[in-house]
Amino acid sequence: MNEIFDPLNLLLMGLAVFILFRLRSVLGKRTGNERPPFDPYSKPEQKNDRNTANGQDNVIPLPNQTNEELEPVEAPGPGGDVVIDKVAPAGSALNSALKQILSVDRSFEPEPFLEGARAAYEMIVMAFADGDKKALKNLLSPEVYDGFVAAIEDREKRGESIDSTFVGIDKAEIVEAALKGSTAQVTVKIHSQLISATRDKAGEIVEGDPSKVTEVVDIWTFARDTNSRDPNWKLVATESAE
Repeated sequence: MNEIFDPLNLLLMGLAVFILFRLRSVLGKRTGNERPPFDPYSKPEQKNDRNTANGQDNVIPLPNQTNEELEPVEAPGPGGDVVIDKVAPAGSALNSALKQILSVDRSFEPEPFLEGARAAYEMIVMAFADGDKKALKNLLSPEVYDGFVAAIEDREKRGESIDSTFVGIDKAEIVEAALKGSTAQVTVKIHSQLISATRDKAGEIVEGDPSKVTEVVDIWTFARDTNSRDPNWKLVATESAE
């Protein structure tokens, strides 16, 4: 028992009591209102924005907006009336016809359409010269395709061939348009340059000149069904402006 009251033990006990007292004064007492430990993987708290009166989400409109104005509004098509006015004078019959097409086909844009018409023109002219029926089939309506095939087969029966070089297109412009039911029709006037010569069985030139660039003006009409998922236009009529 005397060992408990050894001077060294008494000194250590006193020191321990002093340390506990200092820790208590620094750390304070737990009151039950302390924040829980921070968990970096826990989800952030979400405020409840529900309207407790009617069980619906609260809607806060932006300044000068009503709740009706918050309804989604259909965006205008990429073509737009302004673009139509650039290729056809406002108030003209062509302008009205193009806007009719735009009203049922919001993807219609005159300038990209003309680029496609120029490319199709070159492909069709060269496919006809080469007698490539397969290439023509995907670019022409059935009626025009039959006419082109008949001309190719008639040429082949005579033993004739065409030497043709496509030089380029100087100008392409939309000159007429119409919406017939769900079918949109757009007529394009194309000014092109070609070198063309037709040879007979013996290789003699019977038409054209293989060394001369010829100016050609064609009026072609393209069409597509606006209800179809197929975005491609096909040639439905041809006419020479000369």
